[in-house]
Amino acid sequence: MSTKPTAPHATDDDAPLGDVDAERRALLVNATAAFGLAGAACVALPFVSSMNPSRSVKALATLDVNLNDIPLGEAKTFLWQGKPVFVWHRSEDQITEARKGDTTATMDPANDADRVQKAEWLVVMGVCTHLGCVPMRGGEYGGWRCPCHGSQFDDSGRVRQGPAGTNLEIPPYRFLDDATIRIG
Repeated sequence: MSTKPTAPHATDDDAPLGDVDAERRALLVNATAAFGLAGAACVALPFVSSMNPSRSVKALATLDVNLNDIPLGEAKTFLWQGKPVFVWHRSEDQITEARKGDTTATMDPANDADRVQKAEWLVVMGVCTHLGCVPMRGGEYGGWRCPCHGSQFDDSGRVRQGPAGTNLEIPPYRFLDDATIRIG
C-alpha cells in the first residue's frame, strides 16, 4: 500500500495573488460608495441652495406702510416686490363719489365696499391691467388714467374706459393697527 503525502492546509498567507478576501472587498466597496455620496452631496448643496430666494427678495416679501404719512385726500405710491402700490387716504366726499360708482355700469363691476377694508383707505396695485403700464392720478372718473393706451380707472380702482379689461388689483394687505398696514 502506498500512501501519498498529503498537502498541508492552505492559509491566508499562502493564498495566490489573484484571490481577494470577501470582507475586505465589501469594506472597500462600501467606503468608496460612502465617499462618492458625500462628494455628490457637497456638489449638490450649493446648487440647491442657489434656488432659494435671496435676502433682498425676502426683504421685499412684505412692506409696512405708515398711514400717518399720507394726508387726507391724497395718495402715495410705494414699491412692493418691484411693483407700485397706490395707497389713497380718501375723504368723506371721495368715499361718497366712489360708492356712487357702484351703481353705474363699469367694465368689471365691483362694489367699493368689497374693494377696501376700511372706507377711508384704498390700496391697489399701480399696474394697468392692459399691458402693465403705471397709471397716473387724474382722468375723467377721479381715479387714475393710463398714459399709454388711455384706460381710465375710477376712485375705487375700477376700470371705466379703455382697453384694460379688469379693475386695478388689490394686493394682499392687513391693518396692523390704526396707523400701519402690512402689504404682502
